[in-house]
Amino acid sequence: MVNIRSLDPSASPLDYYGSELRRLREEAGLSQTQLGKIVFCTGSLVGQIETAHKVPTREFSERIDAALMTGGLFTRLVGLVLRSQLPSWFQEYAEMEAQAAYISTYQSQMVYGLLQTEAYARAVLATGLPDKLEELLAARLERQRILEKVRPPMVWVIIDEAALHRPIGSPQIMRAQLAHLLSFREARWTRIQILPFKAGEHASLIGSFNFLRFDSDPDIVYTEDVIAGHMTANPDTVREAALRYAHLQASALSVEDSAELIMRVMEEHYGNPAEHEQPGVA
Repeated sequence: MVNIRSLDPSASPLDYYGSELRRLREEAGLSQTQLGKIVFCTGSLVGQIETAHKVPTREFSERIDAALMTGGLFTRLVGLVLRSQLPSWFQEYAEMEAQAAYISTYQSQMVYGLLQTEAYARAVLATGLPDKLEELLAARLERQRILEKVRPPMVWVIIDEAALHRPIGSPQIMRAQLAHLLSFREARWTRIQILPFKAGEHASLIGSFNFLRFDSDPDIVYTEDVIAGHMTANPDTVREAALRYAHLQASALSVEDSAELIMRVMEEHYGNPAEHEQPGVA
């Protein structure tokens, strides 16, 4: 039976998306099943999205735009919908991140979120035992789209060597993740440095932090604890963070030497992909 749950379009981006999908589908004279066949999914999935029980993907949105000739409406909306799936305390940071002209980060435990592969991100997010893992994953991957903009932010990433050695997910996932980091060697607007173990004590033993700069707004420093994230534009804090980051850059390997270390760890610790494949069963 078709779900005709009434939605309040102003309740959330997801509710607005669902109500618009239902409205435009009905205007086109299509049932949920008929529209599902056109966009290669089930009518049930269309119904779940229309009633805000399921979060749409970007691929689904692009197909809906083509099927209903909406001029890209749902492709534009889906970014807002996916961002709304992030933890409430993180949403404001994600909005600021998307507007930043320059992003610099030091990561002590893992690869920076904007540079994570899908499989690595899923393994990281799963450690928090979330109720909606796939929705959080889709939101994280959506954040990465800022790197694909016509004019992307300059992104400078310093990763502690420990993150390269920490096996998250599986050897295959780690190898693919490190290979992904190496792919940024050709990226004009992204630079990656590794802070090696031999650096010893350094300017941010206290932990990871992000530094956002804007064309016309004050700089922002972002940190996280076990409960939530914290942003501040306090000039003294920003100045201290900038000083610490400069020291980290000085202690880290060069971009070229960092790539060599990533390659060495990938080969020595995660081997050839074939080495980790399970033997076939006759």
